[in-house]
Amino acid sequence: MMTFRHWLRGLGAQEDLNFLLTNRIPRLALTHFMGWFSQIQNPWICRLSIYIWRLFTDIDLSEARERHFNSLHAFFIRELKDGARVVDPRDHILTSPCDGILGSCGTVQAGQVYQAKGFPYPLDELFGNAMAASPWHDGVYATIRITSAMYHRFHAPFDGRLHRIDYLHGDTWNVNPIALKRVEKLFCKNERAVLHLTTADQHPIALVPVAAILVASIRLHAIDTVLHTRYQGPHRFDTVHDVKKGQEMGWFQHGSTILVFAPKGFELFPGLDTGSPLKMGQALMSFPTPS
Repeated sequence: MMTFRHWLRGLGAQEDLNFLLTNRIPRLALTHFMGWFSQIQNPWICRLSIYIWRLFTDIDLSEARERHFNSLHAFFIRELKDGARVVDPRDHILTSPCDGILGSCGTVQAGQVYQAKGFPYPLDELFGNAMAASPWHDGVYATIRITSAMYHRFHAPFDGRLHRIDYLHGDTWNVNPIALKRVEKLFCKNERAVLHLTTADQHPIALVPVAAILVASIRLHAIDTVLHTRYQGPHRFDTVHDVKKGQEMGWFQHGSTILVFAPKGFELFPGLDTGSPLKMGQALMSFPTPS
């Protein structure tokens, strides 16, 4: 039986309609409304909302620790059952910090990377300035898109230390492939946090959670602050927070994207390419071979 979402996908103008409905609207106003609505604690409202959501996307709760929720917020940030994800234990492997779909990935060239074919963006704009972006010139990057139906929490991809967080205010453009092919420098325009980490052997690694339309908030365990479009506090947090591979670091209130940057010498794990599905804990990159 054809569902509503399959019918919608079959429309010839589906991309135009999707872009129109999710971007040519008051994005921030809708995001603020959804942030309020998602916090309403009423199981009936939550069930109806999830039912409507399932008309547009595939939601699988078979791995969720809880199946019943009092609010959309609780549904969005749901935890998984113990053992639902296996974290690659090998020391030379940097794992995926989240569930998602691998988007643009490869080598940083001349200080630029790609959000989609023909749509490059400069690292210094993404990170806020050239100095913050400098460790990853000529390095490797991976774009991991978390859809609205997926598990929204993200985890440490290696044993190491988080030592700084930079928060950059921005817009809430949709970050789906349709928008990435139409909006230049989209990741540089959206609300985002830059997590500066180092591995146990002092390789610099950056995770960049990029928020999007609807509930754009980012919650990090390392700081007692929810980062969102109305946040007016400090934009730099110097912290010393040791992490273990697979340890939860925070979550999105809704689906979005995490960008992973590693320095020269790291390599994408063999067999991965644009469109590859990823699970948290799966091998994403390999560390440089010791000389």
